[in-house]
Amino acid sequence: METINDIKLKFSYASFQQLNDLIQQYTSDNRKGVQNIVHCYQKKAEAYQKEQSRLESILLFERECYQKGYHIVAGIDEVGRGPLAGPVVTAAVILPENCKIEYINDSKKLSERKREELYHKICEKAISYSIGVVSAERIDSINILQATYEAMKQAIYHLSVSPEFILVDALHIPDITINQRGIIGGDGKSISIAAASIVAKVTRDNMMKEFSKLYPQYAFEKNKGYGSKEHIDAIKKYGICPIHRKTFITNILSEKKETAKSKNKQKGNKGELLAVREMQKMGYTILERNFRRSSGEIDIIAQKDDCLVFTEVKLRQTESYGLPCEAVTLSKQKRIIETAKYYIFENDITTLTICFDIAEILVKQGKYFFRYIQNAFDEK
Repeated sequence: METINDIKLKFSYASFQQLNDLIQQYTSDNRKGVQNIVHCYQKKAEAYQKEQSRLESILLFERECYQKGYHIVAGIDEVGRGPLAGPVVTAAVILPENCKIEYINDSKKLSERKREELYHKICEKAISYSIGVVSAERIDSINILQATYEAMKQAIYHLSVSPEFILVDALHIPDITINQRGIIGGDGKSISIAAASIVAKVTRDNMMKEFSKLYPQYAFEKNKGYGSKEHIDAIKKYGICPIHRKTFITNILSEKKETAKSKNKQKGNKGELLAVREMQKMGYTILERNFRRSSGEIDIIAQKDDCLVFTEVKLRQTESYGLPCEAVTLSKQKRIIETAKYYIFENDITTLTICFDIAEILVKQGKYFFRYIQNAFDEK
C-alpha cells in the first residue's frame, strides 16, 4: 500500500490537468491523511478552474477585435490622476493573441507584491509595452485631463509595434487615428487594460519611491503622492517641493487672514452649514464640501437616488441687489460646470445623472430664510 507521503508527492508534482484524475483515484481511500490531501487539492483545482473561467471572461473584448480583423490590440490605462504630487503615468501593452496570465487583474485589487510579480510576467510575454509620463508642472499648465491624454499618446507612440486597435479604460483619446474603444471599468474587464494598469502602477510607485529619497520629509514611498494626513501635514510644515501639483494644493497653502474677505467666507460657511442640514432633511447624502480646482470651487457635492448634485450656496443679507440666486451668473455657472467635470473625471463617475442646484439663503432681521432650487442650470 502507498504511504501517505508517497501520495502527497504525487499530488504535489501533478499538473492541474492531472489533478482531477488523482482526486478521483484517491477519493475512496478512507485514511484521514489521504482525505486531507484530496480535500486540499480539490480546493486548488476548483480555484484553478475559477481562475481559468475569469481569464476567459476578460479576453472577450480582445477576441471581439480579433474577429473583426484587428490582431494587434493595445490596452491603455493611467495611474496618478488624484495625487497632490508626482506625475501622471500611463502604460500601453500589446499581448499576444489569446494570451492568458493567471491572476492578472485591476492593479487596485492586487497587493504590491502580486503587482510586482505580474509586472515581470507581463513584460516578458508582451509583444510590446511602453510608458507615458507627464510631470506635475505640465499638469498644472494644461490640467489633469489633458495631461492624461498627453501621457496616453506618448505611450502609444513609444510602442515598438503599431497597434491596429486600442482598448482604453473609460476614456476616449482625442486626436489619434487608430480605432479605439473606451470600456468603463476596463481594468477589470479586459486583460490588455489590466496589464497596462499593472505596468503603469508599478512604474509610478517606483518613481515615487525614488522621489522620496530626494524629498524624504513627505514620505512619498508610503503615500505615493496622495493626500494622506501625514503628507498634508508635511506640506503645511515644509511647504512644497518641485514635484507637487500647485493647482491641487492651493487650499492647503492659502493663509487664513482675518480680512473682510475671510469674514464674508465665515458668513458663507454658516450658510453652507445651514444648506447641508436642510439638504440632509430632504434626503441628500453629502459627499464633499468646498471642492476646489483651478477652474473654481463647488460648495456642496451630494447624491440623491441616482443623481449626482453640484450645489452652489448663495447668502445675502438684503434684497437690494436682487435675490441670492441671481448672483449665480452665467460666467459663475460655467466655472461650476468646469469644476464639476474635474470631480466626475477624478472619481470615474459614469452612471449617475448630473444636476446643478442652488441653495438660496436670505437673512432678514437676524432670521435665515432657505429656498432650494433644483436644476437651476445645466451644461447647455
